[in-house]
Parts: sequence; structure tokens; C-alpha cells
Amino acid sequence: MTLVSWNVNGLRAVMKKGFGDFVGTHQPDILCLQEIKASEADIPKLEIPYACQYYHSAEKKGYSGTAIFSNVPAASVNLDWPDRALHPQEGRVQVADFGRFYLVNVYVPNSQNELRRLGYRTGEFDPAFREMLTALAKEKSVVVCGDFNVAHEEIDIARPQANRRNAGFTDEERAEFTRHLESGLIDTFRHLNPGLAEQYTWWSFRAGARARNIGWRIDYFLVSKDLEPHLADAFILKDVMGSDHCPLGIRLKWD
Repeated sequence: MTLVSWNVNGLRAVMKKGFGDFVGTHQPDILCLQEIKASEADIPKLEIPYACQYYHSAEKKGYSGTAIFSNVPAASVNLDWPDRALHPQEGRVQVADFGRFYLVNVYVPNSQNELRRLGYRTGEFDPAFREMLTALAKEKSVVVCGDFNVAHEEIDIARPQANRRNAGFTDEERAEFTRHLESGLIDTFRHLNPGLAEQYTWWSFRAGARARNIGWRIDYFLVSKDLEPHLADAFILKDVMGSDHCPLGIRLKWD
């Protein structure tokens, strides 16, 4: 089974930039998207080649949002978490039950300029998200993917010293990601590629950053530890264009 995640920076925009060709070439069994910036009503379903399409849009039009595409229906799809009323309705979390595992698609809030949302992100969103994942993992295996908006270690960012205290590389954000892993999750790409540097999933549009590979690895696939024996591959599709992020994925192999 191949699962792919991609922050598309606008689904309608990326559909005009080779999205169909990407799906046809790689044919992921399940495709998770972040930052779709659209409501379900805005998207002509016939142009997306998946029988099952699950959307979670933000209340604010043209902002945030997530989607899960699959050819196999999920037994259920829940949005956010039980105390969702405590959080802004920004379409950031989907939980789909695919039988063998829960699939969690997330678009973690950016801490923004001057770290305006750092307190919310590390004090409220991350702990609530981790609590939810811990509860799910007590029921069955968990696969978590999406844009976490943090480069975890120095190896995950091209210029660590220059970005200290910038959104996405603060000590607080990195510590929260460490706590995610300590709760029983595996960073699949780093697990299979422990020393592999210059592997990024996001590049600024400025100053030719992508051409020069001055990037950040801020998109991840995490899995619960019981899935480690089934983890066959973890990959980054850095040559796929259409967004300021590139897709990434994992392959799970069942006996």
C-alpha cells in the first residue's frame, strides 16, 4: 500500500499544474492533501480520479483545509477532535478509519511572523493533537501525515543557525515534535534514512531557493511503533512541482 501526502498550496491551483499527471504516474492508494484552500462545493469531483473524497474545509474561504482521497472507502471519517469547539475551525485535522489503521491527516498551524501563534500552536494545538493520537493508538495502529510546520533537527533545515527563533525552527516547536515521537510514533523517513542530509519538502519561493535546495523538511509521515515491521519504504518526491512543498510518502507491506 502506497500512501502519499502533499501540501498543495491550493487544490484548484495545483490541478492546473500537473496534478492529474502526478496522480497517474505515482498512483497512490491513499492521497492526503493539506492547504487545499477550497470547500468541497468548489471542487469539480470528476477531475479528481478517486472514488472516495473526504474534505475538511476552513470556515474562512480560501484558507487552510485538508482532504483525503482513496479508492477504498473509510469506515468513518472524523474531523478535528472531541473538544474541537476550543479550536478555530480551520480544517486542520481528519481521522479516517481504514480498518488496519487510523489515518490522521494534519495541517499544523504556522507560528507566523513574530511568532504570533506560537503560544496557541505549542500550548494548545500540539498537546491536544498528541492526546488524540495517543487515544487512537490504544485502539489500533496509527499513520499520521501532513505539514507539521517544523523542521525537527538541524539536519532537516538548510540553514539552521540563520533560522533560530524563526517560525518552524523554535525550540518550543521542535520540543513538541520530539514529544510526538516520545509518545510512541516513528518519523518514517528519518528512521529509514538516519544520516541523509539535504532532504527537504518545502522551499521558499524567494531567491531561487528550490533550485539551490535551500529548504526545510517540515512534512512528515509518522507511524505507531507496531507498524515498524510493515514499513517498506519512505520517500520524498522532490522533483514533483506545482507547490512550494513536494509530495512525500510511505509504503506499507502486509503479510
